[in-house]
Formats: sequence, C-alpha cells, structure tokens
Amino acid sequence: MIIKILIGLVIVLVILAIVIALQPADFRVTRSATMAAPPEGVFEQVDDLKKWEAWSPWAKMDATMKQTYEGPATGVGAISRWTGNAQVGEGSMTITESRPNELVGLKLQFLKPFVATNEVQFTFKPEGDQTLVTWDMTGTNNFMAKGFNLIMNMEKMCGDQFNQGLASMKSIVETRP
Repeated sequence: MIIKILIGLVIVLVILAIVIALQPADFRVTRSATMAAPPEGVFEQVDDLKKWEAWSPWAKMDATMKQTYEGPATGVGAISRWTGNAQVGEGSMTITESRPNELVGLKLQFLKPFVATNEVQFTFKPEGDQTLVTWDMTGTNNFMAKGFNLIMNMEKMCGDQFNQGLASMKSIVETRP
C-alpha cells in the first residue's frame, strides 16, 4: 500500500514538474496612464530616484524600508538600494538610459525574497497638454518563478502595483503648480 502511495506521489510530482517547465520563460507587465502634466514634469518623477519615495507603491508597503542612493542625483548611473520587509524585499535599481522627457530605462535587481533581474522602462508621450506615461517591465522566469506563477498571477499583481504607482504619480504631477 505504501509503495502505491509513493509511486502515485512521484507521478504527481513529475507531472507538476513538467507543467511548470512548460510555462513561458519570459514575461512582460505594462500599464499606462494619461496625466494632465507636461512630459518634463512627469519625467523628473522617474529620473530622480529619490522622488520615487512619494509615489512608489512599495514605499507605502513598508514605512521603515531603508534606502540608500549612489552615483549622480539623476539620469544614467543613479542607483537606489533598498532593504525592507517581506513584501518589498531587498534589491537595487540603476538607471541605464535617460532621454529627457522621453524615456527612462532601469535595471531592477532583486536579492530577496528571490533573486531576479528585470528591465524596466518608462516612456513619456505628449498628447496635447497631457502626457501618456507607460511603465513596462520585462524579465525571465526561472523554474521557481514559473511554479509561483501557477499559484499567483504575477502579471495582475505587478500590474495592480504599477497602476497604484501611476495613480500616485498622477496626483503629484497634476497638483504641482
């Protein structure tokens, strides 16, 4: 009887491993918002990593999160490092590309609760007296992340956080003189 249970358990685990392995390796999360502000007003919220504290959804998840900054105050080479609770983890963000009022590219590295490296891009597109801001993140899922995605919808979870961040950024840029 125990042998049959063990064989059944092994079969279930093999099937689960196959299902996980067949999940997509690459992912993309994209959200956009239109803001009643010029591109330069929105661009500066992203290009200056210290300004993220006012609108980032993760800053709101951990009021005691420790952040440090390195390199230039803005633009390429600016780095933010953080250590926080289980929700925000530990990692760093480095601006890798900065085209004023058009684009900010970042390398996002997570150390905890999992190790991952993702590429993030913010684009700013003028639309009359407004700006369309698009927040885009791409990366590759390892085996563990593929398995996690079977339980949690990462696209929705990260997408919801992106929407919260864009809404906070919108309230900041639209209320500034």
